Amino acid sequence: MERFPAEWRAVGEGLVAATSAARPEALEAFVRSARDAAAPWRARLERSHGNPEVAATALPRLATARMARLAAERTLLAAATGQASGTVKLGRWSGTLIQALFFGRGLERRPVPMRAFRFTWPLVTQRRLLMPLVQPRGIYCFYSLELVKALAALLGDRPTLEIAAGDGTLSRFLAGRGVDVRATDDRSWSHAVSYPAEVERLDAAAALQRHRPRAVLCSFPPPGNAFERRVFTTPGVELYVVVTTRHRFAAGDWEAYQAQDAFEWAVDEPLSALVLPPELDPAVLVFRRRAAPSGPSTPATASGW
Repeated sequence: MERFPAEWRAVGEGLVAATSAARPEALEAFVRSARDAAAPWRARLERSHGNPEVAATALPRLATARMARLAAERTLLAAATGQASGTVKLGRWSGTLIQALFFGRGLERRPVPMRAFRFTWPLVTQRRLLMPLVQPRGIYCFYSLELVKALAALLGDRPTLEIAAGDGTLSRFLAGRGVDVRATDDRSWSHAVSYPAEVERLDAAAALQRHRPRAVLCSFPPPGNAFERRVFTTPGVELYVVVTTRHRFAAGDWEAYQAQDAFEWAVDEPLSALVLPPELDPAVLVFRRRAAPSGPSTPATASGW
């Protein structure tokens, strides 16, 4: 805001217009428009390898996109919590139930039995505060025990790679079920996420190239990211599973999903129902590589006639 005051004014005006429409689609369009306007400049800056002249022109555009997203996130947080400012805290009752249901020690997540969730969640009076409070720590969802079991069965014995794994929670749960899985992350969120040694420091492109997995996982990939499309062009990947939300502006590269033609894909509704909490409108996308077209048939030859 201090470095780019003119851009911030434009973002503020756009945010006011988007929120006054009182439709989620308007806020989504606001963030997407800023992102799309910055995309050519981001690409140009990358191609220039940090050329100062290009950077001077590109950075205000990139800052505009970033401020638009942060402003939208702050607006959504205020809407979810009912507080425009100040510290948001859970009360003792809700805090105790949430800690017992979702966490082991501290903020270390545990697989949640669906039966326990269905009983306990309605008793939490401050349900709407949970995700706004944990998302700044890199937690975008919780995994039920039943989801972990179902994903383990789906992955089977395939060597599996989790990209953008964060603290590696999903890989840890799956490894406990016997899945051959490796967690990787570029650790760009080290200001908020505590990365255990088991999470290999690699960006998605490098991880795919180094490990050549047969199956790939990603949980709540950043919206409009530049790395998921690499999954679809990596030889040997048979299966790609994305845990995300149906709100397309919030997570995932939906343009890449729809543009690729190497995989058949669909929202797996039974798996989606096992991602917690349901207020996220979760979606588990399952991509399966299409069978390679068979070569031209060889005419049969008659012999012995």
